[in-house]
Amino acid sequence: MAESVETFDGWYALHDLRKIDWEKWQQATESQKQAALDEFHRLLKQWQDTEDAEQGSHALYSIVGQKADLMFMVLRPNMKDINHLENQFNKTKLAHYTLPTYSYVSIIEKSTYSKRETDPYKDPEMLKKLYPMIPKMDYICFYPMSKSRGETNNWYTLPKDERAQLMYEHIATCKPYTENVKRIITGAMGLDDYEWGVSLFCDDPLQFKKLIYETRFDEVSAKYGIFGSFYIGHYLSTNEINSFFA
Repeated sequence: MAESVETFDGWYALHDLRKIDWEKWQQATESQKQAALDEFHRLLKQWQDTEDAEQGSHALYSIVGQKADLMFMVLRPNMKDINHLENQFNKTKLAHYTLPTYSYVSIIEKSTYSKRETDPYKDPEMLKKLYPMIPKMDYICFYPMSKSRGETNNWYTLPKDERAQLMYEHIATCKPYTENVKRIITGAMGLDDYEWGVSLFCDDPLQFKKLIYETRFDEVSAKYGIFGSFYIGHYLSTNEINSFFA
């Protein structure tokens, strides 16, 4: 049996993707639209109060392409909070004009192949990674992924030292991009279909392509990576929401 790696867990995460029923929205009266938007802004104010209290974080994105129109990314201390927040939105007037297209439930995860001498939950740098604020950068690239468990290439049967070396090589490839591209990695084993969710943030979406292209040549990705759909979104500030629905 291969040796597992220790993981440390932080806030729970939800990526909630929706299509807008634009035909239904356009058929609504101006007063109906305004009531829906006013109610949604009140909900966002509640979410912002939570973020200001450092008890979670959230961001809303306009998705580029036909896979969805909107994506909510939300971080909360526990699964019950995530479930409550999701139900809150589903009961709003605005949700009446949306159609769910995809969701991903996970938890922020940090792992290490190195032996730690200190408690990670008392390390200020580690706490920032486990309980972060979502970077309010212009773009997000979100995708779920797993590691291969095939008959020929099986990540989970590799010795721990070999997995560590492959991950160090992968991290080295990513390092030149860390100044411009921020990331939040979440784990979903037992929570969703893919094993990890990767959320990348930057102000220039071309950096997503360059970063992911280069990592494709790492053995850990080329031989063991299994990738789901990629979702690219543009950050929607509170002030931009009404114009998005105009």
